[in-house]
Amino acid sequence: MLRLAAPLALLALAAACSTSEEVESNISLETLQNGVRTLSSDEFEGRMPGTQGEELTVAFLVEQFAAAGLQPGNNGSWTQEVPLVEITGSDFAPLTVGTQQFAHGDDWVGVSYRQTPSTTLENSELVFVGYGINAPERGWNDYEGVDMAGKTALILVNDPDFASDTLEGTFDGRAMTYYGRWTYKFEEAARQGAAAALIVHEDFAASYGWNVVESSWTGAQAYADTGGDGSDQTLMNGWVSNDTAGAIFAAADMDMAEMVQAASQPGFKAVSLGAPVSTSFTNSTRRYTSRNVIGVLPGAERPEEYILHTAHWDHLGRCTPDAEGDDICNGATDNASGTAALVALAEAHVAAGAPDRSLVFLAVTAEEQGLLGAEYYAANPVFPLAQTVAGVNMDGIAIRGETRDVNVRGGGKSELDDYLSDALEAQGRVASPDPAPEAGYYYRSDHFPMVKRGVPMFYVKSGLDMVDGGMAAGEALEAAYRSDAYHGPNDEYDESWDWSGIMQDLDLYFRLARMLGDTDDWPEWNEGDEFRAIREASCAETALGC
Repeated sequence: MLRLAAPLALLALAAACSTSEEVESNISLETLQNGVRTLSSDEFEGRMPGTQGEELTVAFLVEQFAAAGLQPGNNGSWTQEVPLVEITGSDFAPLTVGTQQFAHGDDWVGVSYRQTPSTTLENSELVFVGYGINAPERGWNDYEGVDMAGKTALILVNDPDFASDTLEGTFDGRAMTYYGRWTYKFEEAARQGAAAALIVHEDFAASYGWNVVESSWTGAQAYADTGGDGSDQTLMNGWVSNDTAGAIFAAADMDMAEMVQAASQPGFKAVSLGAPVSTSFTNSTRRYTSRNVIGVLPGAERPEEYILHTAHWDHLGRCTPDAEGDDICNGATDNASGTAALVALAEAHVAAGAPDRSLVFLAVTAEEQGLLGAEYYAANPVFPLAQTVAGVNMDGIAIRGETRDVNVRGGGKSELDDYLSDALEAQGRVASPDPAPEAGYYYRSDHFPMVKRGVPMFYVKSGLDMVDGGMAAGEALEAAYRSDAYHGPNDEYDESWDWSGIMQDLDLYFRLARMLGDTDDWPEWNEGDEFRAIREASCAETALGC
């Protein structure tokens, strides 16, 4: 068996960790290669949930987890059923705002998260709620003093200080916080009791054009069926174009630029636009079941405390054919790499012997459809989230040469930074900041459903500063992958790949898990972070764990 032996000297962390035994990592390159090669083969048909590709993937992972020496993670079962619902809207009426009518697709898009045969929004008062943020730890509440019951919220995308040139400000300057994500804005509108929520699109603030919104928010929409038929959601969530928003403000005798500026200042008060909103459409619903795959290595001393590893096993299935007619999106990098890494890491941890805490290996479904498997697990955790210490997410691990750095998404948010710093020092590597903090990537992968419920999670991506060629080489390789392979048929296994970089990354993930697994500390979110209060509330509900 080909193996990359990487001796680990896991030292005591000065600030965040207690002690950690010296452990040797024997991560099998052969196991990793076999996993990526198999999962991304044409036989697996792109691993689309609900297809034969899923059946092959789940069977392979169960076999590999068992062979690695894990135990079934879900009360004696290797899988967790994930009920999914797909809702497709049709027969859209115009969006009527006062006397104005706006065409579906060109001017607005909307969907319902509710599992009902039709959606009717009728004469709902339109209220401009600025950025739609309720952040007590930052002294900001756009909904203060407003009863949103039965009303429609008109919301700006991103954070109030997104246009800043720095990372300083109430909402971290140009770095997007969770409050800037459209997912948060719809969730908060529902919590406020709104009948509907409409986000104003703007290219720079959203970081993509209206064409992306139109294509993403029309056609079938898939959701994790977490119960209640979506009755806790608004009747409708959607977007309006910037021109549509401008026309709505003008009809209310308001200058849109002035209102946006006002909404960016502390103390902004929501304002009614004095116009009722109406629209309607029909919904067709399809239900099906997919599966998460879960294995566990029980801890030697504190098995009721858990370190989580996540990676999504799914990809896009069959997709637009390339010039040669290949219509299988194999997803070798995205994310056969992360899924195979779960197996290789599990095997290495079993061989090294269980740490004090339990290690959980969670391969989730339906990431490409909106983090649905991870969302279902977080809403229905097999291992209580208040007893989940922290975790590592692996999504699209670059298979290229060694690097001097790693790319850190979500740095500066929690005490996990201390663990990462020590692990990288032991490797002789450094942390590079997120090159695009304004894009909010930390909020867009499978760790995030756990994060928004308070669990600190690493999201550390492959570095770009190549040992051979520096940043220029790394950026060129990343650009080539994005343009030639990402979400296309060319993301295929290549026997000529250089595996030294991904083995560096797996060694890092191994180190982090052993550090967290052998300490008795519980890393916290930093003071003022948007997830600190959520974690504190979660911890207060149990005598176990944090």
